[in-house]
Amino acid sequence: MAQPPILSLEGIGLQQGGRWLFGGGDSDDLDLHVGPRDRMALIGRNGAGKTTLFRLIRDIIEPDRGLRKVKPGTRIATLEQEPDFSDCETLMDFALAGDDAPESYEVEAIADQLGIDMTTPAEGASGGERRRAAIARALAQDPDLLLMDEPTNHLDLAAIDWLEDWLSRYRGAFIVISHDRTFLNRLTNATLWLDRGLLRRKDVGFGGYEAWEEQVMAEEARAAERLDARLKLEAHWLERGVTARRKRNQGRLEKLHEMRARRAAMIDPAGTAKLKLASEDETRSKSVIVADKVAKTYDGRSVIRDFSLRIQRGDRIGVVGANGAGKTTLLKLLTGEIPPDTGKVTIARTLTGVMIDQQRALLQPDKSVRDILAEGGDWIDVDGTRKHVQGYLKDFLFDPGIVDTKVATLSGGERSRLLLAREFARKSNLLVLDEPTNDLDLETLDLLQEVIADYEGTVLIVSHDRDFLDRTVNLTLGLDGSGLVDIVAGGYADWEAKRTRRTSRDRVTKASAESRGPPAPAPSPTAPPPPSRKLSYKDQRDYDLLPQRIAELESAIIKGEQILSDPDLFTADNARFREISQGIENARAEKDTAEDRWLELAELVEG
Repeated sequence: MAQPPILSLEGIGLQQGGRWLFGGGDSDDLDLHVGPRDRMALIGRNGAGKTTLFRLIRDIIEPDRGLRKVKPGTRIATLEQEPDFSDCETLMDFALAGDDAPESYEVEAIADQLGIDMTTPAEGASGGERRRAAIARALAQDPDLLLMDEPTNHLDLAAIDWLEDWLSRYRGAFIVISHDRTFLNRLTNATLWLDRGLLRRKDVGFGGYEAWEEQVMAEEARAAERLDARLKLEAHWLERGVTARRKRNQGRLEKLHEMRARRAAMIDPAGTAKLKLASEDETRSKSVIVADKVAKTYDGRSVIRDFSLRIQRGDRIGVVGANGAGKTTLLKLLTGEIPPDTGKVTIARTLTGVMIDQQRALLQPDKSVRDILAEGGDWIDVDGTRKHVQGYLKDFLFDPGIVDTKVATLSGGERSRLLLAREFARKSNLLVLDEPTNDLDLETLDLLQEVIADYEGTVLIVSHDRDFLDRTVNLTLGLDGSGLVDIVAGGYADWEAKRTRRTSRDRVTKASAESRGPPAPAPSPTAPPPPSRKLSYKDQRDYDLLPQRIAELESAIIKGEQILSDPDLFTADNARFREISQGIENARAEKDTAEDRWLELAELVEG
């Protein structure tokens, strides 16, 4: 039996700027009911009102009509996208500010797990440190309902893994706004879709959202045809273009897999950058950046060591690793911003780069959209082609009518999209993106994926967005903080799989060393040799065959996940969707069991 909601919004209507953001008609009023164990993804375009909906839930703003009901005693905590650290000397001052502040020892307990020093001055704290402090504050309140607005922004992969693990064990409800598809896929069991003032709900996690969205849009299309509203329908699809874009991206993904296969053939089994091509002349002619045995040290710590790589025209390269592992240093070495201590970086003289960083520093709040894109004019040069500024805005999912709107009035996501539109117009053959997915909605991420795929130059991407990297890059550079750089053909999932295999080997090696103990004294010439330890027939068979079975299971998991990536499958064949999902879960469980069994046998063999 379903439990009663802990929070409800009933018949909500809200006006903003003289128009109805939510509601406006009796059938369009907004309703929301949150159960005690709901884990909901809140999806919607930038500017659709997601953050405003959070403010209604928190009772920060009052609706023009409708009711807000909260179960007595319900604690609501919020992880804001851009928390206010003004008037706070330290991160701990921020965590303990306000009437709903948690106890300091509870904050410290979570901060220790996140690896953040709460005595750090707030003014000089990095984006990652501020984000961790905000997480510690929100989680330490022990809320019944947790509202999270882009929780993974500025976090490295280790912190994201920690947050996912905490939320998987969390016993309350949460609603999350996020561009991180992997994060949403792993954690949510329901989806809220905010679209044109309507809030729809479906009790399926984010993995089923795209299929649901396609179904709703198809139903709207049929309804529009029945009402003879074809012109309105065409305008709507010109604005969205969701289905067409996803189908094009499926073709681009196939091309990306081909690029990865070619790259894999150039990298030796150890993952070093010794490239093996039939024609060395051809390799050199395509090379734009060549790093040869590069090393860089800061304050006595080896940040990058013995790194070699030949980057070719058209490569899409992802750079991943924990904060402080050396990602920015590696990027600066490859682009020539800093010299190596030893080794050499050679950059093609024809290389012209554009850098899009996560600070969005190019956007002055008092400037208009027209000022940012066209310096106040009507036309913009896009890689040598002249376009009208309003037409170019449509290419980046903007309403052309915002051309004279001030930057200050745009949402964070809209500002990010505007910066992308400006920078992609510049003529270049090297694109450097530093955390490009922060503040972007899912449709803009699809657009960014499309633009990068069509870009004729080379792309370097630093990102923690695992799904985005899997959809975009053909080569991943993984840093673990030791100075060594893993070079893996493929995306984040390929790098993670390599790390998992290496961890398994290390566990076997360590277990074997511990089981051997100190070396035994040499036997006397007359003493009989020690008896050898033999495995039983079943153990020996498992030891020989399990590695092949583990590889088969890994392949089955990857194949199943590729099938589930089809946006039409959930609607077209729901039974098959569930069957494959269950098969993936079973394969993962069997793989874990097989790995544990093989490690046990390996200890006996080595012992």
